[in-house]
Amino acid sequence: MAGALLTTYRTVIRLCGGPLLPALSFLGRLPTAMCQLGTLLLVARTSGSLATAGLVGGALAAGQTVAGPVVGRLADRLGQRPVVLAAALLNACAVAALVVAALGRAPTVPLAALGAAAGASVPQVGPLARTRTVALARRAGAGERTVSAALSLEGTLDEVSFVLGPALVGVAATVAHPAAALLLASVLLAGCASGFALHPTAKAVAPRRAPARTGAAHAGGAGEPYRRRGTVHGLRASAALQGAMFGACQAGITALTEELGAPGQSGLVYAAMGVMSAVAGIAMASVPVSVGLPLRRRVATGAALVLALPLLVVHSLWGLYVVVVVLGSAYAPHLITLFALTERAVPPSRLGESMAFMTSGIIGGQALALAAAGPLAEDSGPAAAFALAVGAAAAACLLALTSRPDTEPPSPAADTDTDADPDTDADADTAVDADTVAVADTVAVADAVADADTAAGAARAGEAVPDGTAGKAPAAGSAGRALPDGAGARRVPPDS
Repeated sequence: MAGALLTTYRTVIRLCGGPLLPALSFLGRLPTAMCQLGTLLLVARTSGSLATAGLVGGALAAGQTVAGPVVGRLADRLGQRPVVLAAALLNACAVAALVVAALGRAPTVPLAALGAAAGASVPQVGPLARTRTVALARRAGAGERTVSAALSLEGTLDEVSFVLGPALVGVAATVAHPAAALLLASVLLAGCASGFALHPTAKAVAPRRAPARTGAAHAGGAGEPYRRRGTVHGLRASAALQGAMFGACQAGITALTEELGAPGQSGLVYAAMGVMSAVAGIAMASVPVSVGLPLRRRVATGAALVLALPLLVVHSLWGLYVVVVVLGSAYAPHLITLFALTERAVPPSRLGESMAFMTSGIIGGQALALAAAGPLAEDSGPAAAFALAVGAAAAACLLALTSRPDTEPPSPAADTDTDADPDTDADADTAVDADTVAVADTVAVADAVADADTAAGAARAGEAVPDGTAGKAPAAGSAGRALPDGAGARRVPPDS
């Protein structure tokens, strides 16, 4: 099983053209995790007011929540390269301006405006990296196991960035000054986010425009992209509830560690939860394809609810560590499943916007819950903040149990967009199809190896082998999905 998991992740890395793209996307999203805490610490130190710091931090979160889907939509329409390059430059300048204004002790209103500008110009590297990696996997004809592994890898990079980012800010604030952390974030944005934009794989998500609506689609005022509107809204609500759990837990952890006389432990406790979540995210690629996404979602939300209940009665530091580490094992599986369901519910031409919507929902839910749970913790103790987290988990579980999302994988024929720029897209097809030919056999072999392991394990346990698993051959010439035109006569097996 471990060997098949490693093979699957190697396939994902090959689909990305090597480890450079994941490295750039990780470093490009790290500043986002640094800016929130860095802004709070910087403004609190320079202004001497926690209220001012909270207002500026809230403006930053609001800017990112509102503008994130707009950036994603622009990337879908214009291509990731120009949008990410422009946003990275604007964001780096906005963060640097915020540092200068804070050090100059500017009034609250200009600081809040700069915070909102810094949030609104975030280049959304995380959501767009998901979009790009999935596009590369789909174009290579990868099976659902490989697509799931790609989303698991992206989810893990998110978790690690949101653990490492605040840690870097804390170290910089202790050794030097919070301004040093934000300036580092500005440099990372200018360099690594730009490198992500300029990577050759950006051509895999060439801009497309929707065709004119005709017939029934036009009569309904919608078309294929909107037939699953209810599903998409439900997934976004679940993402916001997951963010609310994050915010409420953060407030409760901070309040409890202060109550126990160890306020410095709050960041470590939260980081421990993030590390466990990242480990669980990596392991998600080993879940059999036969375990459907709706079931994964219900299991993850049910586990989050059950594992969050001990937060209501924990009263010691070590007990808190144990509870939050175990709870972290449910977070990444839930988010990875939500992103996977979103990828199936929207057409490829709207995927960047939808992924950014999901991320904005998480950030918005976290900010709102943190704002509500903070006063609750001050007035009624840490258990009140943790109760808000349990309530959010219960709502997410109820939503998962009552929703019936469409789980059919997207079909290339369903998204019949025409090229916005034929020459540009032709170049994209040429570049990407060359990689597709080289990778298709690897993808087929990886999926076949993983499925063979699944079949062998089932046989040893006396279980039934899933349909289509036994006897699956990795031959490139087997019947299945054809590669894009111009990629040659090679074919890969259908999705498992």
